Amino acid sequence: MVNWLNGEAFTVLGQHIKWSDMIGNTIGLIALALGWRRSLWTWPAQFVSGLILFVAFAAGHLSGSAGKQVVVMVVAAGGWLAWSRRGRQQAQDGSIAVRFATWRERAFLLGGAAVGTVAVACLFTAYPALSWDPWPDAYVFVGTVVAMFAQARGMVEFWFAWLLVDLVGVPLNFANGYAFSGFVYVIYGALVLWGMRDWWLRSRTSVKPVLEGATA
Repeated sequence: MVNWLNGEAFTVLGQHIKWSDMIGNTIGLIALALGWRRSLWTWPAQFVSGLILFVAFAAGHLSGSAGKQVVVMVVAAGGWLAWSRRGRQQAQDGSIAVRFATWRERAFLLGGAAVGTVAVACLFTAYPALSWDPWPDAYVFVGTVVAMFAQARGMVEFWFAWLLVDLVGVPLNFANGYAFSGFVYVIYGALVLWGMRDWWLRSRTSVKPVLEGATA
């Protein structure tokens, strides 16, 4: 099964497309669309996508990208539990209510991303067998952790984090033979902008009743 997943599906414009790369990212797109809809089912889809892409990146000696998928699976399990327990914070349509992070939370996210990227990149540099592209690989790994952490807490900033990850993830994937991931990350970018706008507007309507209640 693993050999089949890492086998070549077809070739497009001289780029070899792997089954694992194609299937994992297709499910990932579905997960992102579900996240945009604030659906609880985004988490199982992210878990399955992470499992398949772990197989793909582990075979390509990209430990950061492979480790990212482990984080995706762990956070997906935690996100499912977190969103399940937030039933009292659901919007009127049954979806999860979203909000902007506080300035303290933003500082925590940015600081964690910076420190984490340096630490992981130094690890990859010290042990070259772990990653052939230590700094961008570390950036993608840590950025994904930050993005999913913010998503699990319903923060609008999670979309900004995903966008920053995509800016490095696209060239990294093309450079290491994961063409389908590169193509899909371009689509991710469009969906991220769309989802960012939707969550932004939702966050404003979520706080409006509270403000009206405070002034009543």
